[in-house]
Amino acid sequence: MVGGLFAGIVPFACGVLGAVLANLPVSFTSGLLPPPLLALMPVYFWTLVRPDLMPPWAAFVLGLLQDLLSGMPPGVWACSFIAAYALIDRQRDSFASLSGWAAILGFGVVALVASVCAFLLVSFYFLRIPPVTPALGLLVVTVVFYMPTALLLGGVHRRLVGSARTQF
Repeated sequence: MVGGLFAGIVPFACGVLGAVLANLPVSFTSGLLPPPLLALMPVYFWTLVRPDLMPPWAAFVLGLLQDLLSGMPPGVWACSFIAAYALIDRQRDSFASLSGWAAILGFGVVALVASVCAFLLVSFYFLRIPPVTPALGLLVVTVVFYMPTALLLGGVHRRLVGSARTQF
């Protein structure tokens, strides 16, 4: 029972850790590049690998956490994460069958959907179109950072979650 509870908490904890790390007030590029959406990566990974451990409410809460920590208007990333979750959920078989560079491209499509959703919501919120360059920079940095993060999440899955398989 304890192993199953732990396995159920790990995916959400990965998302919380990603949101916190991405929004630390430290920049290795002196502010030239935006921080990646590290909270979106566990949503994508766990929705494909173990959808029972990443329900829609968890994606929503991770999006709200991203909103609070990044200073975005409340609900922007929450709605964007839900849009990304809906895409992943509907196309799970297609995304799960991808490997190698195609898997990175699959994540890129999901990150694009989340970024476009956030861009549109911010446009409506402020009643003007924001610059596109920061949104594109965020998308590129997020996709590039997904490569090592996917390896890390795969290791977490093999060592912590996969060994504690339970029925939910």
